[in-house]
Amino acid sequence: MIDVQTKMAERALELLCLPEGQPCYLLDIGCGSGLSGDHLSESGHYWVGIDISSSMLDAALDRDTEGDLLLGDMGQGLPFKPGSFDGCISISAVQWLCNANKKTQIPAKRLYCFFTTLYSVLVRGARAILQLYPENSEQLELITTQATKAGFTGGVVVDYPNSARAKKFYLCLFSGPSTSLPKGLTENQDAEQATESAFTHQRLPHRTSRRAMVRKSREWVLEKKARRQRQGKEVRPNTQYTGRKRRPRF
Repeated sequence: MIDVQTKMAERALELLCLPEGQPCYLLDIGCGSGLSGDHLSESGHYWVGIDISSSMLDAALDRDTEGDLLLGDMGQGLPFKPGSFDGCISISAVQWLCNANKKTQIPAKRLYCFFTTLYSVLVRGARAILQLYPENSEQLELITTQATKAGFTGGVVVDYPNSARAKKFYLCLFSGPSTSLPKGLTENQDAEQATESAFTHQRLPHRTSRRAMVRKSREWVLEKKARRQRQGKEVRPNTQYTGRKRRPRF
């Protein structure tokens, strides 16, 4: 599940088409325990996550995620100032707005409230990439219709359309002038990317080393400080006491 979540976050970030080498301020809707946010941090971006589940946000705090976390229901709107974010991603969350847990909840109204506030909090010209699992074509049409009413342009990008298990839907929304829609991945493209990835080995050693580190150890602390320094954050200089456990006080 962690690998699948990370790959979908990587694909969503790729579809955002952000400027290379420039940190951006991103919104992660339905952030959960912060798995997709971890990839945003590793890519050098700052982010804010919102989720309706307090237990999932507690798990994100326990994992010491880099982003800021907010408890909220996206169906009631996003409580941020207009033009706050350079982009938005969401992994496996938006389709839940199509379900009514109460008699007072109307999916179409909740979707419209979500998309209108999302359009507002994005800077003009920014993108929102929402990965989702629609139950049927009617549900997908309901989502895209409300997004269009809110002012978005764009469409749906389908990766691996001929695969039952690997098929993924990405709703690509543009808050500015309409641009060409990215192309979906196919099995042939995936094979080429896997070959190139196996040859370069650029990200695999770093990710494997992070998972192998003991939490709160000296290596873990040094790696976290180095990552924050790459992001331009103020970091205290390393000393012989960095990462050393303190003795208990009586």
